[in-house]
Formats: sequence, structure tokens, C-alpha cells
Amino acid sequence: MEISCTRCHQTVPTGSCYCPVCGLPQLVYSADGSPGPGQPDRWNEAVRDAASVEWKPALRSALMLAIPAGVLCPMLYPFGFLGLFLMAMAAAWVVVIYVRSQRPAWITVGAGARIGLVTGLMSSWLTAALIGVSLFLMRFFFHQGKSFDDLWQDQIIPRLTQQWTSMGTDAASIAILKSFALSPEGKAGFILASALFLAFALLLFAVAGGALGARFMARSRRPEI
Repeated sequence: MEISCTRCHQTVPTGSCYCPVCGLPQLVYSADGSPGPGQPDRWNEAVRDAASVEWKPALRSALMLAIPAGVLCPMLYPFGFLGLFLMAMAAAWVVVIYVRSQRPAWITVGAGARIGLVTGLMSSWLTAALIGVSLFLMRFFFHQGKSFDDLWQDQIIPRLTQQWTSMGTDAASIAILKSFALSPEGKAGFILASALFLAFALLLFAVAGGALGARFMARSRRPEI
């Protein structure tokens, strides 16, 4: 009896325990319609192993790439898309390293996303912390506060003013907002919000990268049972 994979809907050869395309374990039935001998247990065991995460090796794999990615992302801060791409690639590679160390060497997309989430948490908060520390050192230890203030006055404030104007904000409100943005509290709030937004974006891309890495590994490998 010909069956189709419940995940990718490709044809599964008769009697095969796994989809030849994506590697998903299949529940095989005998000619009389009853499950094939031993198949339910093998199927459940394969899915359970693939969906669970052995966190000790997963964390080791995550630390190998999360820390370098977290250090490099602030350097790419003016070019945010490069940092996001780097984060996704790092999370995907963490999943690849993790799967290669496992037996069976297979993983579900959900498990890959969880590994990507942990990788993203490590990298994103390291990135946010490094941005904050670098700005603090720039102002108070390297005495580059004036350069930062000039950049803020000449580039950031005009962009914010243009955005407020395009949103239909009246002149009086723009003056109040501009005054707050030029205050120390306004600058600190803007930088904090930007760092948190970057951390959240990196986290999302890490989850996506982990899921894509698991999807790739599911297509290229299947459980060894």
C-alpha cells in the first residue's frame, strides 16, 4: 500500500520506516491493516529521541558559537542585517554540530528552534551588554562624549524629527520630543530601546536559524535505529 509522508507529502516506499526525503519516521501497516510488527515502538522512540534535547552537549555547542557571534554583532551594529544573518547562521551551525554528536543523528524542527533560542539568548544579551559597555567607556574613559553628542545632534535628531513630521506630529509636540531626545535621559532611553530591539531581533533570527538547521539535518539524515 502506497503511503505519503505526513510532513512533506512525498511518496514513501512500501515497508519503509522513514520518509526518503525528510527522514520523518513512518507508521507502517501490514496488509491486513494492523501496524507492522515492532513499528509503533520504533516510531515513538525515534520521534521522542528527535524531539528531546540533550542540553549538556547542546549548551557546549551553543557556547562555541554564541560567544563569538555575540562579540561580532556589535561590530556590525551599523549594518544590522549582517548581524542578523550572522546570528541565524551561528544558530543553524550550532544545531548541525549538536546533531552530529547525537545517536540517532536526527532532530525535529521544534528541538532545533529551542537550541536556537538558547543560542540567541546568549548572543543577544552579550551583544546588548557590549554595546552598553562600549558607549560607557567611550564617554567616561576615552572622553569621546563630544563626538557622540555631535553625532546625536547632527544625524540622529534630524532623522527623528523627519519621522515625527512624516507621522503628522504638530510643531509644539515635535519641540517637546526634540527637547527630551537631547536630554541625557532621552539619549539613554533611546540607546537602551535600540539595544533591546536589536537583542530581540537577534533572538528571533537565532530561533529561525536553529529551526532551519534542524530542517536541513532532517532532510540529510535519518534515525539510525
